[in-house]
Formats: sequence, C-alpha cells, structure tokens
Amino acid sequence: MAETTPVDSPLYPRLLAGALRTALGDTPVACLLGPRQVGKTTLARQLEPAMGYVSLDDAATAAFAADDPAGFVAALPDPVILDEVQRAPELLRAIKLSVDNDRRPGRFLLTGSANLLLLPRLGDSLAGRMEIIDLHPLTAAEQAGQPGAFLARLLDGGLKPAVVNTAPPKAGSDTLVRHVLAGGFPEAVARTRPRARAWHRSYLRTLIERDVRDVANIRDPQELMRLLELMALRTGQLLNVSSLANELGVRRETVDHYLAVCERLFLLRRLQPWHSNRAKRLIKTPKVHLVDSGLCATLADLEAADAIGQRQRFGHLLETFVVQQLAAQAGWTAPELKLWHYRDKDQVEVDLVITRGREVWGVEVKAAATVTSRDGTGLRRLADQCGADFKGGALLYTGSSTLPLETGNCMAVPMARLWDM
Repeated sequence: MAETTPVDSPLYPRLLAGALRTALGDTPVACLLGPRQVGKTTLARQLEPAMGYVSLDDAATAAFAADDPAGFVAALPDPVILDEVQRAPELLRAIKLSVDNDRRPGRFLLTGSANLLLLPRLGDSLAGRMEIIDLHPLTAAEQAGQPGAFLARLLDGGLKPAVVNTAPPKAGSDTLVRHVLAGGFPEAVARTRPRARAWHRSYLRTLIERDVRDVANIRDPQELMRLLELMALRTGQLLNVSSLANELGVRRETVDHYLAVCERLFLLRRLQPWHSNRAKRLIKTPKVHLVDSGLCATLADLEAADAIGQRQRFGHLLETFVVQQLAAQAGWTAPELKLWHYRDKDQVEVDLVITRGREVWGVEVKAAATVTSRDGTGLRRLADQCGADFKGGALLYTGSSTLPLETGNCMAVPMARLWDM
C-alpha cells in the first residue's frame, strides 16, 4: 500500500517547509491544505522521505478507506503521508481514535485539496489534535530564490527610505508583469505563456469534472465555470451576488452555493471588510480575489500589453497578485495574521488590511511608477480610524525608491520588494 522511496527535490524550495517541520515535531497530525497541483505532495515527500505514502486518488484505496475507516487506519504504516484526504472524509474520525490511543507527534501528515474546515461534518473532527498549514501557489520570492521577507519587514518596522537612481522598467515588459501573468502553480510557471494558458484551462476543467463532487452537489458544472470566468473579470472588487445571479440566470442561493464550493477548492479568497467600534461609515461587503493571478489572467484574457491598454482591469489583477503574495508570506512569517479590506462610504479604500490582535497595518497597491502627495489617502484614513493601534503601512508601486509617505510609519515601496528580499 505504501511506498517510501525518496522523491526528487522540488524545483523551487518551499518557504513553508519550516512551519510544516515544526508542526510535525509536536503535533500528532499535521494537515497541509491548498489548491490541487500547488506542490503539497512534493513538499510532504521531500520533507519526510522516510514516511510511508498512501494516495487516496487511487480508487481502490479510497474505497477501502470509505468502507472500513478503522481497518484502513490500522493497516497504515506509522508514520504516514496520507494524500488527498478529502476523498475519504470518513477517515478523520478513525484517525482521531488512533491519535487518542497514541499521541506521539508526527504520526500523520495529511494533504488535502479542499478546505476541510469548510466541509460539512469535518470542521472539528480533529480539534486539538491536528495543526493545519496552508500551502499557497508559489510566491514570486520563492520563484526568485529569496526568503520572502517583505511582510516581516513591514510588521517589524524595517522598511526604511532608500533612494535609487535607476529608471524603472517600462510597463508591460518588466518582471512584475511576468510574475503577475505567471501566477504560482509550478506547472504553469515552468511553461511559456501560451502553454501556461492551456494548462490553466485544462486544470480548471479537470478540477470541475473530478474534484467538485468531493465537496458538494452541483447541478451544472458549466455554470460553475461561467461563475469563475465572471469572478476573474471582477477580481479585487466588492462582491455583488445579485449581479452575478442576473448574469448567470440563476438564483442568488445558487451563486452563494457556487462561491462556497470555489472557496472549498481554494479557487477564491473572500476578504471580509475591516471594522472597528469607532468606524461608523464603513462598507460591509467583502471583496473577492481569485487565489492565483495567473489563473485569473487566463480566465480574464489579460496579457502583458494590457498592463498599458487595460490599466483598470490590470490594476485589479495586480491587487489580486499582491494579496496572493502576502497571504502566502503570512504562512512563514506570522500565521496568526488576519487579512481584510477597508472601504468607507466616501469611497476611500485600503486594498489589504492586516491585523494581529489589536495591531493594524495597511497595504495599498498602485500600478504606477511615481507617487504624489495624494497617494496614501486610504492609509491616512485607516490610521485615523485605528489611533494607537495603527502600526504602519506600505503603498506598493512600480518605481525603484522606498519613500516616506505623510502618514507616520508608512512608506511607498517598490513592488519588487515582494520578491527580492
């Protein structure tokens, strides 16, 4: 059933490996969750090559697990990597019973391509016995072989002014646009842009035809694909369920269901609105981002030339890219961080609000190579709302110098800091 042969090292070292190793060192069950084809199995087997390995993608193995969960768990090697556990949710209770009898750390390393916490009946099956670690698509820093330290520097106040006498690359041909269009799925990153687009579409087709049934009943899988295409056109914008329902010709309840399915499969990310007791005029609608900017670009038919020709649409895609990078960096920087967005009734926005307890930071995204005194309005408003709880912020732009903004502890920071530090 199990194989223990070493596997090749991944092309890109994953910066989340340390967090996974720590979890295995003191917790009976570690669960690595993330989109399919993001590199979960590769990371698990590269990190723990001596562990047994069992994949529930094998139909016979999954049938055994579903028919006799206790017998299946008893037959597993110990310790074991159990791949694609969402295919046999019945196993979690059997694993719980096994762990209750033997709480040695590092016994089970589970991987899943669906968010177990959002699946019915599974939310608390292993509460207190399992640590969940989210593996995101490759960050630009991982692709560049860098430590991905931008978020850490933002949190510790380590972003300092630095004037660089270098003209920024021309929009539409720079490294930033390449990173945004590539996204972070390893297979897509390794391909040319036309081949990456083909891979993205094949990926979604396979996911919808095969994996959706693991998490929900869907009346018409093609409606789900059409919803994803609409969401790609609206990434980085406020969620409007009624508008989506009208365009799809379905009920609001159906759109809500489809959105929940996309979240369970790690295709969409909802950013809830940030609020405080002092803030009375805030918009309370979530923003929605596709989880991968490359996948989003394919669905929205955006290419490098659109960085100039479709600036508004590309700006939303750029915002999605930044959210993707910082959500991933949080995993190895400070997993307790929470991500939000800010928008008030004066239309003042902060693209990403980061909180840790009462502490608040803000990040704005600007698809331009210069900053002016008018930039950072959202950060100023957020700082006013937070008072002493506001710890700083960054306005990410496409220029070359790190420059102070009018708001205290806020900097205009080159977008390249996302992958070169």
